Amino acid sequence: MRPRIAILVACATLPGAGSPSHAGDPARGERVFQYCYSCHSVVRGETNLQGPNLAGIIGQPIAAQNGFGYSPAMRDLAARERVWSEALLDRFTAEPEAVVPKTSMQFHGIDDPAERADLIAYLRSIPRP
Repeated sequence: MRPRIAILVACATLPGAGSPSHAGDPARGERVFQYCYSCHSVVRGETNLQGPNLAGIIGQPIAAQNGFGYSPAMRDLAARERVWSEALLDRFTAEPEAVVPKTSMQFHGIDDPAERADLIAYLRSIPRP
């Protein structure tokens, strides 16, 4: 294999390769979070909103915030998927209803993959409570 082709093949197989925005930008993601802000918080201990607190969500069990009344649809997702991975968050923020049919969340999704990557980078930057 020629060196140039080998480099292209190697880069194509790396996660996020060929897409500088794939890793996302937490600063831009904080702005994207404004879509979520009316119902969700990332402030430690803040739980008085319509949606659960999203601080430290990546890698955490789905539908597991103590004291929050999750919908049956979200509990069904928790039984199937267990934890919020970045890939699952990407799919969910793109099309909530497709990932969680009959979700009670009134949000239609974020079409732009770069915005979703930024949002996930922002959520990744928030420490677990």
